Amino acid sequence: MRALLLVILGLAVGAMGATFALSALRQGTPFHSGVMAVMQHHMGALRANVRAKQCDAKGNASHLARMRETAGDIRDAFPEMEASFFQVDDTLLTALDGAVAAAPTTCEALVAALKPVGDACQSCHQQFR
Repeated sequence: MRALLLVILGLAVGAMGATFALSALRQGTPFHSGVMAVMQHHMGALRANVRAKQCDAKGNASHLARMRETAGDIRDAFPEMEASFFQVDDTLLTALDGAVAAAPTTCEALVAALKPVGDACQSCHQQFR
């Protein structure tokens, strides 16, 4: 009788654990976290290129274009934010448009193009984080 009770208890605990695990896997990453993670990845890759002094035009253009495309999703990722948040987002989009248009081919040009982008990111994080 005792063994049967332990088996039933073990099955119940296992079923609950499996339910919790499947629920956690189904939730995935929230959209807003994903957008910020992608932005951080590309900004980090560009900064790493500057540190390594390997700033090829094609790689710069690719990362900047992907950042600009991802930044376009910020409004959808944070729909409940106040109007001032969206003004800062517009500043970021303008900075990224300028960086993409500049098409930096050297590390010095990339640093100059990234400065307004980094300033916009930092401004938003200071105000809204």
